[in-house]
Parts: sequence; C-alpha cells; structure tokens
Amino acid sequence: MAKPGVGEESMAQVVLGIGTSHGPMLVTESQSWGIRVPADKANIHAWRGGDWSFDQLVAARAGEGLDQQITEQVWEQRQAACQSNIERLADIFAEARIDVAVIVGNDQNEIYRTTLNPAFAVHYGETILNHELGAQRLQELPPGIAASLPGYIPAGGADYRGCPDLARKIIDVAIADEFDVAAMSALPREETPHAWGFVFRRIMRDNPCPSVMVTVNTFYPPNQPRARRCFDFGQSILKAIRAWDSDQRVALIASGGLTHFVIDEEVDRTFLAALENNDLEPVFAMGETVFRDGTSEMKNWIPVAGAMAEAGLRPEVLDYIPCYRSEAGTGNAMGFVCWR
Repeated sequence: MAKPGVGEESMAQVVLGIGTSHGPMLVTESQSWGIRVPADKANIHAWRGGDWSFDQLVAARAGEGLDQQITEQVWEQRQAACQSNIERLADIFAEARIDVAVIVGNDQNEIYRTTLNPAFAVHYGETILNHELGAQRLQELPPGIAASLPGYIPAGGADYRGCPDLARKIIDVAIADEFDVAAMSALPREETPHAWGFVFRRIMRDNPCPSVMVTVNTFYPPNQPRARRCFDFGQSILKAIRAWDSDQRVALIASGGLTHFVIDEEVDRTFLAALENNDLEPVFAMGETVFRDGTSEMKNWIPVAGAMAEAGLRPEVLDYIPCYRSEAGTGNAMGFVCWR
C-alpha cells in the first residue's frame, strides 16, 4: 500500500474479511467427536424456536437419514475437508500481508461471568494473555472440552500484541454512534476465549499480528444484542477503521458458528446466501429465536458482513460442512468465508 504523500491524510484500509467456525470438533481427531454425545443426551437443545430433548430430536428428525452422517468414514472425510479450508483461510490471511486484525467473537464464561457480562466490549490493552488453564479451571469445563484446549492455547501459553490505538478509536466512534461498549484495558482472566485462540493458532498460525478483541454477548440472557444491532455495530467498527490515522492494512475476522449444538442446514444456507448477496434482510427475518445456543455465534459474523458490504469487498463462501455427531442432529455446522 502506497504511503500518503506530503499534505495527504493517511487512512487505514480494510483489505480482508474472514468468517470461520472455531468449535472443538475442528481441533480434535474425528474419532473423538462422539465424546460429546452423552452431554448432548443430557441437555435440552434449542431448535426451530423451541426446546427439545435429545429423544425428541431423534424422533422429529427420523426421516433425515442422519444415521448415515455419523459414521467414522463420513467424520474423517468432513474433518479432512474442514482442515483443508482452515489452511486455505490461513494462506489467504498470510497473502494479504495484514498489519492489524479486528477479531469479533463471543465469550462462553471464559473471561466473563453472569455477574458482569457486557453486550459489546472492546479490549484496548497492550497485551492479550492466553495462558494455560490451572487445575481448578480445568475441572469447570464441560465433558470433552479439555481435549480441545491445545487447539486454542499453545503449549506454555502465549502473550499476543494488542493494538490500543485502533481499539480506542473503535471505542470512541462506537460511543459517538450510541453503542455503550464496555472497555477492557486487560482481560478479566488470563485466558483468551477459544473464539480468539482458534484464530491466533490456526488462521494466523501462531504468528499473530497486533489484534483488537471485540466481544459480543451472543449466548447469555438477558442482554444479547439483536441481529440488526450487531450489523449496525459492524458499520461503526468500519467507520472507526477508516477514521484511524494510520496507513495499516486491516482484516476483520468473525469467529464462531454456524448452527450448533443442533445443526439446521436450512438456517445455515439462508445465512450463507445472505452473505453472498450482501443482503442480510433474510437473516433478520428469521427472528431472534433462531440465534440461541451455539447458533447465536452467527452474531459474530453479522458485524463483519455488514462492514464488508459497506467496504465493497467481494464475498466468497469457500465451503459449508455440516459435521453431525448424533442421530439427533447434534454437532457443529462449519462455515468458511472470505471477503477480498
């Protein structure tokens, strides 16, 4: 990118957008995907606007042939396809020569608690800590999650560079745009949530550029922002990047999704088609009851998609891979998208 000349204003340039799933199924061997099924059987699941037991889901989805989706051969094929797409996104990121990344993700009781959980927050500290978990913290994890931790936290842990200058600009513009964002000078815990750990480890290949963490409370009542509000927040983030006095090349990255813990391919295809068409009205029309449990992480993508549409970057859906782990349709639908 050419440097500004004398008397010219410098302006950061958004050159890349990425959307990627980040779930534990992506960072563990496919043979272990079934480890979570006992928890699936014990939990009540959100699907089609209602609350369903595992057995109710099995009965409701009996005609979908899901038993053919949960063989070891299918799991191996889909895991291989997922890994190929992750590497492709990592190549795209490396080729774009990014100076700073703004990563939008959600916390799942990793750094926040229900005692204090902001709808939107921006980290403006110098350092993002990603330390290994202690014994007590490991005991708090749901079944099967501990095995996925190396996919998010490197051995020995890591400290990553923040980008306080851009983060403060995002906060300033958000406040001016009437988003009452929380501001973090440091993480509440020395643990980077897996939404960001996955990006640092896999998309940036353990060599992250300076990054701004933007958190969206997608999961936990009562203060989840609505889908359209997330879209507007993305517009504000883009405005801040454009107002930042810098000549840096910036990427916007969305981490999370697609539908889970119960896969709904109709919802996923509606969402991906909306991204391709630069028109999220069909997503908003699905209603807020769609965005529950892990499916809510689509709200990490919506700010990025809104910013990309405004910035004029071209969307490309690299792949969509529904990774079922049970005959109830539980699992994680994986999506891999870029805007260039």
